[in-house]
Amino acid sequence: MASREGGKKKPLKAPKKQSKEMDDDDVAFKQKQKDDLKAMEVLKAKASGKGPLGSSGIKKSGKK
Repeated sequence: MASREGGKKKPLKAPKKQSKEMDDDDVAFKQKQKDDLKAMEVLKAKASGKGPLGSSGIKKSGKK
């Protein structure tokens, strides 16, 4: 027999996450990640300024 409940059922509410306190190691790790991310963005900006890297070699003409 088909039930009369249509649609999706609502999920149960998840318990609220407790805010954990961060110790010095966690703070240092997060800061290191931010610094690494900034350094990567700087390197990406420098690399994107140059031309294509692997396009050297024999150039073929488009004529046949």
